[in-house]
Amino acid sequence: MSAIFKKEFKSYFTNMSGYVFMAFLLLFAGIYVTAVNLKGGYAAFEITLSSMSMVFLFVIPILTMRSIAEERHSRTDQLLFSLPLRVSDIVLGKFFAMLAVLLIPVAVMSVYPLILSVFGTVNFAASYGALLAFFLLGGALIAICMFMSALTESQIIAAVLSFGVLLAAYLMAGIATLIPTTAMASFLCLIVVSLLLAAAVWGLTRNPVIAVIAAAVCILPLSALYYFRAELFVGLFQKILDVVSLFTRFENFIYGIFDVGAIVYYLSVTVFFLFLTAQSVEKRRWS
Repeated sequence: MSAIFKKEFKSYFTNMSGYVFMAFLLLFAGIYVTAVNLKGGYAAFEITLSSMSMVFLFVIPILTMRSIAEERHSRTDQLLFSLPLRVSDIVLGKFFAMLAVLLIPVAVMSVYPLILSVFGTVNFAASYGALLAFFLLGGALIAICMFMSALTESQIIAAVLSFGVLLAAYLMAGIATLIPTTAMASFLCLIVVSLLLAAAVWGLTRNPVIAVIAAAVCILPLSALYYFRAELFVGLFQKILDVVSLFTRFENFIYGIFDVGAIVYYLSVTVFFLFLTAQSVEKRRWS
């Protein structure tokens, strides 16, 4: 894994994507710190991070679009498969290389609360707690976009898919307010989600039987529960969106709350999508 990590980490600074990623992140960090903290007179760095989270929508697809897609397009993945490496080593090596690239601007931003303390009283616990959550949020989004890159051979398509998924995640709380809170609306939305999950299973396995079983496992219990206890579905889909929203959970840190549940959730999302990426690469290996 260390060999993959070193190779990938160096590559981000030979093709300029690493520099572009860090430059954009630090540029917007500087703009927000100047506008919110220095000009606005707020010493709370966590407020700046709240606005900074939106920048991930644009910079993380740039960082991740080539992670797997380029290997598939140039057929160099076959060379990797011929090496005495496990698929998990390949995926983790690439992921930790991107995480290290993210760590560099985050380390630079860790100096900002110290600078702001010269101009006012800074709650260092809240600032660095929010910065930790900001880093873990970025790691989770990198894992999601890495999975998007594993689904295609085109870097452009990978970037577009990643941006679309991150945009949907960012707007999830707003989308929830547009959906009726009736039991029928929640039931239908959950059915649609079940079908999308079944489609994802089919995409990973190319086995229609497994996809149908996955759909049945989700839809049948939902249908039975709706038939006998329809009142449980009132507002249920909105509550689920609030729980799974990556960006909504980050808001707790902005208000000075160190949410351990959010930390565990970010790590769980990261592990889950790294697992899906490994399964996608494994399927490619034997296809």
